[in-house]
Amino acid sequence: MIWLTWRQLRGPAAMMAALLVVLAIVLAVTGPGLASEYAAGIAACTQDDTCGRFYDRFFDTYDMPFMAVSLIALLLPAVVGLFWGAPMISRELETGTHLLVWNQSITRTRWLAVKLGFTGLVAMAAAGLCGLAVTWWSDPLDKSATDELALMAPLVFGARGIAPMGYAVFAFVLGVTVGMLVRRALPAMALTLAIFAALQIAMPLVVRPHLMPTVTGTFELSQANVDGVGMNRDKGGQIEISLNAAVPGHAGAWVLSSELVDPSGRAITGSESGMGVVKVSTTSGPCAPSGAPVLDTCMAEVNRLGYRQQATYHPLERFWPFQWIETGIYALLTLILTWTSFWWIRRRPS
Repeated sequence: MIWLTWRQLRGPAAMMAALLVVLAIVLAVTGPGLASEYAAGIAACTQDDTCGRFYDRFFDTYDMPFMAVSLIALLLPAVVGLFWGAPMISRELETGTHLLVWNQSITRTRWLAVKLGFTGLVAMAAAGLCGLAVTWWSDPLDKSATDELALMAPLVFGARGIAPMGYAVFAFVLGVTVGMLVRRALPAMALTLAIFAALQIAMPLVVRPHLMPTVTGTFELSQANVDGVGMNRDKGGQIEISLNAAVPGHAGAWVLSSELVDPSGRAITGSESGMGVVKVSTTSGPCAPSGAPVLDTCMAEVNRLGYRQQATYHPLERFWPFQWIETGIYALLTLILTWTSFWWIRRRPS
């Protein structure tokens, strides 16, 4: 059975291996230079306190390769489920070859166990190697990325660490199970992709925020958490402050909510989402539009009046606990689908 499974898998596996080898060579060649450039830039910017500008320049230079390698790690599990899992049994049922296979000396249970075990291990190894290689290469860029693309951000988290292994094994077994039920390869592939994509969207939006209790805190306003200050000439005596998805002192945190609160702790909003209205003199004093740099002095005045940022977030230190917990959830879902597959194949008439 192992020999037969390998004979059927070797074509797709060879193509996957070739792509991973090319990716590994590219990452191995460019990774050390990327790390050296980052280290040199950090050493230079710490001397004159310009690391913020260095992070922006460095990430902007490599943002396209960053997104490309992240996309590869995100798509690989879907490819496994689509082209390895969905056709594995649905094609046997569609062409009628199961009538021969399931009436040999090898039992259906052993046939399915070898199919799932061997192919699942190959899929897990491919996704794991891809995810860890991308994590290693992207480390300097993850440290300098914008808040929307930080390591804990939904678009990046799933392409790092061990999570791709859990995604790949789940996608593969999902494809097998759907193929058993649908019995036709193309509809099974389409349904597998739809279910997997829906789950990948639902996980960061619905499940991941609740894997651990969130942290809520209030922070003074500064350049770290303020995008900009706007003055509405039609409404004298107030300014609009735009907050970003960051919290001071917790770089790389996954911010779930961020709002401006007044001295009493009540949330205040502006004309647009993510903005808050602060009542402060704009004709004289620190927030007047004339004079030296307004942002720092105006923020000091706003902080003195008691306005703060209130944020709910998960700190960056939870990256690996989240990786293990989420991978465990996908492993549990994989076990449930595996049990369903064995239950179905033992009761499926020849």
